[in-house]
Amino acid sequence: MSFFPDVPKIAFEGPKCTNPFAFRHYNSAEVVEGKTMTEHFRFAVAYWHTMRGSGSDPFGPGCAVRPWEDGTDSVAMAQKRVQVAFEFMEKLGVPYYCFHDRDVAPEGKTLAESNANLDAVVKVLQGEQDRTGIKLLWGTANLFSNPRFVHGASTSCNADVFAYGAAQVKKALEVTKQLGGENYVFWGGREGYHNLYNTDLKRELDHFAKFLHLAVDHKKKIGFTGPFLIEPKPKEPTTHQYDFDAATCAAFLRGYGLINEFKLNIETNHATLAGHTMMHELTYASINGLLGSIDANRGDELIGWDTDQFPTNLYLTTQVMLVVLNQGGLGAGGFNFDAKVRRESFEPSDLFHAHIGSMDSFAQGLKIAAAIRKDGVMSDFVKTRYGSWDTGIGAGIEAGTEDFSSLEAYMLEKGNAAANVSGRQEMLENLVNRYIG
Repeated sequence: MSFFPDVPKIAFEGPKCTNPFAFRHYNSAEVVEGKTMTEHFRFAVAYWHTMRGSGSDPFGPGCAVRPWEDGTDSVAMAQKRVQVAFEFMEKLGVPYYCFHDRDVAPEGKTLAESNANLDAVVKVLQGEQDRTGIKLLWGTANLFSNPRFVHGASTSCNADVFAYGAAQVKKALEVTKQLGGENYVFWGGREGYHNLYNTDLKRELDHFAKFLHLAVDHKKKIGFTGPFLIEPKPKEPTTHQYDFDAATCAAFLRGYGLINEFKLNIETNHATLAGHTMMHELTYASINGLLGSIDANRGDELIGWDTDQFPTNLYLTTQVMLVVLNQGGLGAGGFNFDAKVRRESFEPSDLFHAHIGSMDSFAQGLKIAAAIRKDGVMSDFVKTRYGSWDTGIGAGIEAGTEDFSSLEAYMLEKGNAAANVSGRQEMLENLVNRYIG
């Protein structure tokens, strides 16, 4: 039985094709800078949006047409949904998927029942992975939907909730290892505060760090070797999230002795909610050795919340790929489409159109970024711009051989600073346009 009978396996047909069920730019076997596109991207489908998204929004219930759903949240329905997901991923041609524990299996009345439900679905997931070769990029635990997490999980004022969250992460991490997951993600959906009048800020941050240390201990205990990833987000649902942005996460990890145990999973929509560009967040994470994986989506600049739209902007994908290529790749990480089709796009085929367009956009971004890097114009400009730091007094400052007294003597002898040169911002933006055009 096919759940998508009208959709063929998506193939690469080239830039001139007009078939909406074909790739125009994403050619999985095409080699760019020594890697195939499959290796560069390691694309993953987000189970929570693609398989569980209903099209609901704050103003109305879901309207998505999903013929395979029976209206229940039973284990049997969850197992059937796995078959739907893997047919979708097979036809799309992606090598990975990602999930929260509660995406794939229903929560029970007790922790033991929830664990049993998850085990029952994991058997089907394992079977489908073995059948198709599709792998788990990362798993994570949903510590935000259930009312018990109203005050957070690891940062809750209720110690029992901390303990429950720990037990849930323990199980999710073990399941991720069982399924061969290559990373494990922590997203603090409610790890933050709304009001400091009722919040012990230091205690909550200490507890957050304690929770992560305990997770590291269990990771080592069970022999899970994949990276731990933290996903920064500034707000929503809380007024202030403790994992606000890449810089906040880096400071937190250093301050609590966790910097060598974690990398970051950076999301575009979260970057813009924090008042940054995606390129900024990726670059900051990368220069600190923390860029591990990417949630590939975008927001709407006219809407100030987390819209999780599919990315189709070539300037965005080019900027992302410039950072990723400059870093040499994402290692065990990949590009997860943490994105949902619009409420008005309610038919099953829309799931394909959304992923096809985004994969094509990143393929174009990769080729554009590679061309920019090959010509070297931008990197040469930056090197020249900072040339005063490569010799003379600049090199001495960076080497630590100068102090305030020697710098004063240098300027007294020289009389004045050398003239500045233009940053040529508009020229460089025109340069990018030339490659995109």
